[in-house]
Amino acid sequence: MRHKGDFPSLNEKDPEGLKDDGTPYRVLIVDDSLFIAKQLGQILTSAGFEVLATSGDGEAGVEKYKELFPKVDLVTMDITMPKLDGISALKQIREFDTNSRVVMVSALGKNDLVKDALIAGAKNYIVKPLDRNKVLERIVSVLKK
Repeated sequence: MRHKGDFPSLNEKDPEGLKDDGTPYRVLIVDDSLFIAKQLGQILTSAGFEVLATSGDGEAGVEKYKELFPKVDLVTMDITMPKLDGISALKQIREFDTNSRVVMVSALGKNDLVKDALIAGAKNYIVKPLDRNKVLERIVSVLKK
């Protein structure tokens, strides 16, 4: 019987979603697209992150953040959503918790909105369609600061 330890991998590294103490970073996904929310969730969980919850609009996202506070390490926030857009939701989260870390998710060509979000306190942004490596790179860069 062979064991994983019999074949050490040169490429093996710790999952990006784990803190130094080995516990997962906890993420709240706020996106009105079920497809994007599911895709983000799969990317994050495959890298060791824990997805605490998903919300389908900005209003629900703000409420969920307040409910889960202080357990949320990072929020991914779609810019364009019903009820409350991502920038307004970002501002409400930042008012509630000035140390919050929010990464915006935007479609291509929404540069002005991304700029507004960064000015409002977003820590970084991800452009759709989602690229696994870029998603992880941007999220990890925010968490490791």
